[in-house]
Amino acid sequence: MSDLKSICVYCGTGEGTDPAYVAAATTLGRNIAEAGLSLVYGGGSIGLMGAVARATLEAGGKVTGIIPRFLQEREVMMQTVTELIVTEDMHERKRAMFERADGFVALPGGIGTLEELVEVLTWGQLGRHRKPVVLADINGFWRPLVDLLEHMKSEAFIRPGFEIDYHAVGRAADIVPTLREACKVATQGAQLADLNRF
Repeated sequence: MSDLKSICVYCGTGEGTDPAYVAAATTLGRNIAEAGLSLVYGGGSIGLMGAVARATLEAGGKVTGIIPRFLQEREVMMQTVTELIVTEDMHERKRAMFERADGFVALPGGIGTLEELVEVLTWGQLGRHRKPVVLADINGFWRPLVDLLEHMKSEAFIRPGFEIDYHAVGRAADIVPTLREACKVATQGAQLADLNRF
């Protein structure tokens, strides 16, 4: 586990019905830049994707957009990002986003956002990474998912030793501090585990 330097944001290419979603994306982008961090995201210029990227750039931050070739037009690829990576497919896109990020945030979004989020949660559950994951639960957007995860746990499909590790926050302003604290705790835990080997 390393210090937090870059944040991968999963989010929708739509704006949703609640203006709070765009406001949260804009706040998060600005906060990422002001904290001296970089944004890794899906490379589009519309919806919450475009809002978080533009806010990061406007505040002087660095943005890496990663988009599959077949979505360049559909998601209206943003040409003004700091670094633009065009992949051959979704699998390559997700792997590149994962490798370039020290932490993950899920803003409101659709099934694509959900799929990306669930994959990174699953990799964490299976011990493939210790990078923190934050659900930006703006106006309770992710509450149904949190309830479902609790239901899975109560039905013994999420068993002891295979917990799902994530943080849910209701305010965009709390996302970066939560990720930073989670990175610090994960790093300390890893160092303690190393010491206990001797």
